[in-house]
Amino acid sequence: MNYFVTGGTGFIGRFLVPKLLKRGGTVYLLVREASLPKLDELRERWNASDEQVVGVVGDLAQPMLGVSEKDAAMLRGKVGHFFHLAAIYDMQASAESQEQANIEGTRNAVKLADSLKAACFHHVSSIAAAGLYRGIFREDMFEEAEKLDNPYLRTKHESEKVVREECQTPWRVYRPGMVVGHSKTGEIDKIDGPYYFFKLIQKLRSALPQWMPTVGLEGGRINIVPVDFVVDAMDHIAHAEGEDGKCFHLTDPDPYKVGEILNIFAEAGHAPKMAMRIDARMFGFIPPMIRQGIARLPPVQRMKNAVLNDLGIPDEVMSFINYPTRFDNRETERLLKGTAIAVPRLQDYSPAIWDYWERHLDPDLHKDRTLRGAVEGRVCVITGATSGIGLSAARKLAEAGAKVVIAARTLEKLQEVKKELEELGGEVYEYSVDLSDLEDCDRFVANVLKDLGHVDVLVNNAGRSIRRSIQHAFDRFHDFERTMQLNYFGSLRLIMGFAPSMLERRRGHIVNISSIGVLTNAPRFSAYVASKAALDAFSRCAAAEFSDKNVTFTTINMPLVRTPMISPTKIYDSVPTLTPEEAADLVAEAIIHRPKRIATRLGVFAQVLHSMAPKFSEIIMNTGFKMFPDSSAATGGKDGEKPKVSTEQVAFAAIMRGIHW
Repeated sequence: MNYFVTGGTGFIGRFLVPKLLKRGGTVYLLVREASLPKLDELRERWNASDEQVVGVVGDLAQPMLGVSEKDAAMLRGKVGHFFHLAAIYDMQASAESQEQANIEGTRNAVKLADSLKAACFHHVSSIAAAGLYRGIFREDMFEEAEKLDNPYLRTKHESEKVVREECQTPWRVYRPGMVVGHSKTGEIDKIDGPYYFFKLIQKLRSALPQWMPTVGLEGGRINIVPVDFVVDAMDHIAHAEGEDGKCFHLTDPDPYKVGEILNIFAEAGHAPKMAMRIDARMFGFIPPMIRQGIARLPPVQRMKNAVLNDLGIPDEVMSFINYPTRFDNRETERLLKGTAIAVPRLQDYSPAIWDYWERHLDPDLHKDRTLRGAVEGRVCVITGATSGIGLSAARKLAEAGAKVVIAARTLEKLQEVKKELEELGGEVYEYSVDLSDLEDCDRFVANVLKDLGHVDVLVNNAGRSIRRSIQHAFDRFHDFERTMQLNYFGSLRLIMGFAPSMLERRRGHIVNISSIGVLTNAPRFSAYVASKAALDAFSRCAAAEFSDKNVTFTTINMPLVRTPMISPTKIYDSVPTLTPEEAADLVAEAIIHRPKRIATRLGVFAQVLHSMAPKFSEIIMNTGFKMFPDSSAATGGKDGEKPKVSTEQVAFAAIMRGIHW
């Protein structure tokens, strides 16, 4: 028995053809001439010879599918089953392209099948042919389809109508549900349907522990089926006797609601699940005119588009959250009864689907997520670059091919660092600047812009920290003034200087090295934390203003790092800290991924705890405050005295790793 297949190189076709080959005979595949090399690859995959799988050059958009008269004469009377799989399965495609492929393509396929005198024409339609019918849509229903305004729904319905009304060859129609990957391997060729929500699930996994309950949406029931079930059922039904002129729903008889599907894939992806799901249909009491009016408001549209674009979810997909149609598939069940062909439960194969997506289709896999990809050839300014975090970060930027602008007070140290970075292959520019002097900040900005034209990345790293209890600072108001002058006003002056050119070029990223103390409200660091909190607050406000101009901010709430800045506090020699290299890795992460904030889980937990139970948080911080004394320098004692560290202090510091005490 011979077969003719359109769309045989597509997703469903790649799995159907091997089924047909097992039945013997020759499979003729319609292919464009440019796709013949792809056919050779598929023959190897199918372990098939040139005689078993024969390419027939043609085009879906051409009359009679563009098949030459010579090929048509060769095939006439020899085709038992004509499978028409080729179509556009993409709700984002233009209406014109869908009409051409789905409707006219089907019409061309029908005429070719009639011309070849095929024994049976098998049309792969879709449950989309039912439109948005409210209720149960049976296999013998067609004209009852409702709400076909969407081009995808309309063209799937119209293409099936072409078969029903124009096909002279005996025909059978198959309406698969939403087809996902293979239930064993997870293999699929593109992102569609539930896959659009995988990035949201992945981001939740990165932000929250798996055990944390979340709130999400509930909606209608979405009929999902794996591709192997679809081809197994289609292959079996196509070869059953006496079933011509019928339609078969290749669907799940017990489909899941939207919220259930998201939770199943959240579990497969080790992400937190939605403990409470708000049914989107509850807003149905609002008159459609009002709902649509609100949805069309420019601010609402802009916010919605920004969120959906960030998650990679097409706007068209959201209209199917409240999908209203259920599908009866009694004819399909009748023919599959007694076979091993059945829809597997989504929970059983969702791990394979998720794993294949994350390994092969995750959009982030195709982005250059290296530091070199983010900074090569770009101007990166880093302050406080002659020691500690700044020096380590400057090394990474130089090795990654950035144009590194290093800034610090001491010219001699800058020249030493420049020489070191140039030996690493970096293009380095050094500028001596006192960031506590606002006029010097302005001079620095002007010189950098004059020499290099613009700045792509600004890392505000230079800072001053003072560890002193407030009771020892009543007569030291200058501590607060000088800390604010450098940590806040100095950094702010640079942002205000470089931001205009960033906004003009619609490109720029500002990384502020803040402190975990801002999240924990660290005692003894009131001057330091206040200055960093001020910069954090300014950056949040500026980010909201610059959001649509591609100028972004990242705040790094850095835990305790072993740098020269903490060396006067000898007790830190006995508590766990990050190395400057580890801290520089966080700076690199900020530049590559541009997150709003980078913080340790302990820091985030401390902030949440303070929001929910501020008194309890205060007690914890007070316990640490009493446990760790002021340094000798802070109390006026002899400099360099190293205090004794108790096991209790070491244990407490280990539990509260990275917090300043």
